[in-house]
Amino acid sequence: MGGAAGEEAAVIAACAAESAAVKRAFVAEALPRLVTAAQMTVEALRRGGTLIFFGNGGSAADAQHLAAEFVNRFRLERAPLPALALTTDTSVLTAIANDRDFGEIFAWQVEALGKPGDLVFALSTSGRSRNVLRGVEAARARGMKTVGLTGGDGGRLAALVDLALVVSSRSTPRIQEVHITIGHALCEVVDRAFAGPGTTSETAGRRP
Repeated sequence: MGGAAGEEAAVIAACAAESAAVKRAFVAEALPRLVTAAQMTVEALRRGGTLIFFGNGGSAADAQHLAAEFVNRFRLERAPLPALALTTDTSVLTAIANDRDFGEIFAWQVEALGKPGDLVFALSTSGRSRNVLRGVEAARARGMKTVGLTGGDGGRLAALVDLALVVSSRSTPRIQEVHITIGHALCEVVDRAFAGPGTTSETAGRRP
């Protein structure tokens, strides 16, 4: 393959290689914290808590992606689990942003919907998004546990949450790719904790 097509192939291969390298480095460095995050998730769900996700932009998409995996299911057939993304109700988001401040869009929802025993997942690739930080502050004030998914040096978020999962990269797309891998790993653990006896197939109950 030559010319432009060869250049495109090289760019794609480089993206894949970099993504894989960042994921391997993260797991090598952060596996004990990732295990703790999984244990916190299972414990919160077993005690009747709700998983609450929020972030901006691509992190907003990741938040609602992961909430859906818990409410429906990931790979194994199991009962629905309570999870909520604070990024999906446009009327609520725009009302808070318009009447109060964009920095309050998550904090105000946490105060309305959150309760002690819930577990918050705050996503920010920089760790500096003001509305994400305010959401965490509101959660902690209400006695909720918090997990931060961030990158770079972790920003303020890493110091604010109960457990920080920091991807040591300055590349936003690479950080986001690790974040969704973290989320899927948590889903895998939760599936195994809550699936019915003998459920082994990811196609169990799935419609064609």
